[in-house]
Amino acid sequence: MDIIFDDRQEFKKLNEDLLEKIKSVINECLDYEGYSDDYEVSLSFVTNDEIRTLNRDYRGIDKVTDVLSFPLLTDDEFDVDYEEQSLGDIVISIERANEQAKEYNHSLEREICFLVCHSMFHLLGYDHMEEEEAKEMHSKEEEVLNKLSITRDL
Repeated sequence: MDIIFDDRQEFKKLNEDLLEKIKSVINECLDYEGYSDDYEVSLSFVTNDEIRTLNRDYRGIDKVTDVLSFPLLTDDEFDVDYEEQSLGDIVISIERANEQAKEYNHSLEREICFLVCHSMFHLLGYDHMEEEEAKEMHSKEEEVLNKLSITRDL
């Protein structure tokens, strides 16, 4: 598993312990779905302004959001052989994540891990547009986070 971290914000310094937890969340999501660890994920931490711009440009929604997921097409569609297949990109607004952590009365660490987990399931093909899809995705997220002891009281 190769995780490309890109921290483009100054709101909160991300420590090594949090980055290790994030890696464990990504690996657990892959394991939960039966994937090997021969994948690459790009994870960027950005400001509210940057995520708003991305949300506007890529989704046509001109407002701040917490996380965006950009799944990539499989290598099969391009007939290219890479050592690791990129699943896609995850972009998280640390400022928005901090606001949500306060709203939900849990730690910023837990909120970031939840957002990474949520996005990983998007990269693995899940969505939550329909109620049944949302229930399935939420159940998977809770199982992964509970297995790693990343709970709301963290």
